Amino acid sequence: MKTAAPSSHFLDLKDLPSEVLRHILDTAKVWKTARAGLPKGALDEGAPLAGHTLAMIFEKSSTRTRISFEMAMHQLGGSSVVLQGAAMQLGRGESVADTARVISRYVDAVMVRANDHATLVELAKAGTVPVINALTDRSHPCQLMADMLTLEERIGPMQGRKVAWVGDGNNVATSLIEAATRFDFSLTLACPEGYMPSADAVAWAKAEGGDITVGSDPIEAVAGADAVITDTWVSMGDGGGDVRMNAFKPFQVTEELMKKASADAVFLHCLPAHRGEEVATSVIDGPQSAVWDEAENRLHAQKAILAWCLGKI
Repeated sequence: MKTAAPSSHFLDLKDLPSEVLRHILDTAKVWKTARAGLPKGALDEGAPLAGHTLAMIFEKSSTRTRISFEMAMHQLGGSSVVLQGAAMQLGRGESVADTARVISRYVDAVMVRANDHATLVELAKAGTVPVINALTDRSHPCQLMADMLTLEERIGPMQGRKVAWVGDGNNVATSLIEAATRFDFSLTLACPEGYMPSADAVAWAKAEGGDITVGSDPIEAVAGADAVITDTWVSMGDGGGDVRMNAFKPFQVTEELMKKASADAVFLHCLPAHRGEEVATSVIDGPQSAVWDEAENRLHAQKAILAWCLGKI
């Protein structure tokens, strides 16, 4: 039977000390630099995950997550197997705990993109191999590690910087709150009433000394910011229709809004984007946008996360 220490899970940024997250990020930087100019499929990190297999469970559709994790395992010398939740016995009534116990006998780690955060937690609790949160309804920590890598590439160390979030207080916003606390930067969130970020996440951040401000004025949030971040107004599984869309109309990231940020502010969006809704086409395709670097950095950040989970860095 495969075994793994609980600390090898990557469930949420709040669960890990800043030093560990810093180590993972620094490793991602080194490996990305070493890979520059090599073919996409080349192995250049010494194949630390040779002989290791990652199970990838998808209850939600995916583009970037699936490709980046598959390529991450390949580039580190390992392999992966894709499991669609609806096609598994998990989708036909087998308990999450039993699924975790079985999968742990076959693979070395599990990545899950789950509808319910409780599924992730139960997989980690019942299984005996590392579990990685690749998105749940609560949080998206892998995305934020890619975001931190992107911002540090563009503007340097994040300590003391100001970041603005404009839009839905969703799962990405929750992980951004945790990232702000762990990487020591100021975060101001502007969200419509009724779509505010998790009160528990904000309370945790403030208890940890995080500089978090929550409001509903996009201009106030963005003023002087070094980075402006948004996401879709309707995430997978959300309802609300026209009522929801009308509430978010004043929160579109436009060129005029970006002008309120610092002159060299960076724009990020985890994608997929809806041009003309949460962001203007001129912004996402403009010179301040780093969304394509951000998407690529999912690969580099996740390679380091995988290596850390499996005790290779």
